[in-house]
This record gives sequence, C-alpha cells and structure tokens, in this order.
Amino acid sequence: MNFLNTVKAFAANESGAVTVDWVVLTAAIVGLGLAVVTSVSSGVGTLGSSISTALGGITVNAPETVGFTQ
Repeated sequence: MNFLNTVKAFAANESGAVTVDWVVLTAAIVGLGLAVVTSVSSGVGTLGSSISTALGGITVNAPETVGFTQ
C-alpha cells in the first residue's frame, strides 16, 4: 500500500465523526447549563436574602410564656 492509498483510506474513514458529534453535543449542554446557572443565581441570591430577612424578624415564644411547663 503506498502513501496515496493510505491518505485516501484515512480521508474515507468516518469512525471519529460520531465522537466529534458527541463532543459538540456535550459542549452545547455544558454551555446551556452554565447559562442557566448564571441567569438563575442572582434571583436565587435575592430570594435567599428576602427569606433571611423575613425569618429574622420572627419572634418565637418560649414554652413557658404560652403556658407549657416541662
């Protein structure tokens, strides 16, 4: 087999094409995941701060103040 036949066989071989497809698909999924995390993170942080503020202002009565004894 000469060099030209080897090059032709290499060019005709498509066994790596599926791997390239999977790499592109995986990169797209990772990119989409990062975009979702970036867009949601600020809203989640704001919501967490709001919940923290709301819960921080709540007073819980001790058992002895509501008529219970241990």
